[in-house]
Amino acid sequence: MTLIKTLAHVDADDLATSKEAAVRDDVSEAAILRDAIRLAAARVRRQSEPLQPRRFASGDPTLAERVGISIDEV
Repeated sequence: MTLIKTLAHVDADDLATSKEAAVRDDVSEAAILRDAIRLAAARVRRQSEPLQPRRFASGDPTLAERVGISIDEV
Protein backbone atom coordinates (compact mmCIF):
# COMPACT_ATOMS: atom_id res chain seq x y z
CA MET A 1 0.00 0.00 0.00
CA THR A 2 1.46 3.31 -1.09
CA LEU A 3 0.84 6.10 1.41
CA ILE A 4 0.41 9.70 0.34
CA LYS A 5 0.89 12.53 2.81
CA THR A 6 -2.07 14.90 2.99
CA LEU A 7 -3.43 17.73 5.09
CA ALA A 8 -6.98 17.77 6.43
CA HIS A 9 -8.92 20.17 8.61
CA VAL A 10 -10.91 18.28 11.24
CA ASP A 11 -13.24 19.14 14.07
CA ALA A 12 -11.37 19.53 17.37
CA ASP A 13 -13.69 17.13 19.20
CA ASP A 14 -13.31 14.49 16.49
CA LEU A 15 -9.53 14.83 16.64
CA ALA A 16 -9.56 14.50 20.43
CA THR A 17 -11.70 11.36 20.13
CA SER A 18 -9.31 9.85 17.59
CA LYS A 19 -6.33 10.63 19.86
CA GLU A 20 -8.10 8.90 22.78
CA ALA A 21 -8.80 5.88 20.60
CA ALA A 22 -5.17 5.71 19.52
CA VAL A 23 -3.98 5.72 23.13
CA ARG A 24 -6.61 3.19 24.18
CA ASP A 25 -5.84 0.82 21.29
CA ASP A 26 -2.07 1.43 21.45
CA VAL A 27 -1.84 2.45 17.80
CA SER A 28 -0.76 5.64 16.09
CA GLU A 29 -3.16 8.49 15.45
CA ALA A 30 -2.34 8.11 11.77
CA ALA A 31 -3.55 4.49 11.87
CA ILE A 32 -6.86 5.61 13.36
CA LEU A 33 -7.30 8.25 10.65
CA ARG A 34 -6.31 5.81 7.86
CA ASP A 35 -8.91 3.33 9.13
CA ALA A 36 -11.57 6.05 9.18
CA ILE A 37 -10.74 7.11 5.62
CA ARG A 38 -10.71 3.48 4.46
CA LEU A 39 -14.19 2.92 5.97
CA ALA A 40 -15.55 6.12 4.41
CA ALA A 41 -14.15 5.16 1.00
CA ALA A 42 -15.66 1.67 1.26
CA ARG A 43 -19.07 3.17 2.09
CA VAL A 44 -18.89 5.45 -0.96
CA ARG A 45 -17.85 2.55 -3.19
CA ARG A 46 -20.76 0.41 -1.95
CA GLN A 47 -23.24 3.22 -2.59
CA SER A 48 -22.00 3.80 -6.13
CA GLU A 49 -22.09 0.14 -7.18
CA PRO A 50 -25.34 -1.48 -8.29
CA LEU A 51 -26.86 -3.83 -5.74
CA GLN A 52 -26.22 -7.49 -6.41
CA PRO A 53 -28.96 -9.93 -5.48
CA ARG A 54 -27.91 -12.27 -2.72
CA ARG A 55 -28.18 -15.94 -3.42
CA PHE A 56 -28.76 -18.81 -1.09
CA ALA A 57 -27.59 -22.30 -1.92
CA SER A 58 -28.70 -24.93 0.56
CA GLY A 59 -27.06 -27.74 -1.35
CA ASP A 60 -30.35 -29.61 -1.10
CA PRO A 61 -31.97 -30.04 -4.54
CA THR A 62 -35.30 -31.04 -2.95
CA LEU A 63 -35.60 -28.04 -0.62
CA ALA A 64 -38.01 -26.10 -2.83
CA GLU A 65 -40.31 -29.09 -3.16
CA ARG A 66 -40.30 -29.73 0.56
CA VAL A 67 -41.00 -26.11 1.36
CA GLY A 68 -43.88 -26.19 -1.10
CA ILE A 69 -43.37 -22.86 -2.77
CA SER A 70 -41.63 -21.66 -5.87
CA ILE A 71 -39.98 -18.38 -6.68
CA ASP A 72 -43.00 -17.48 -8.85
CA GLU A 73 -45.29 -17.65 -5.81
CA VAL A 74 -43.22 -15.23 -3.74
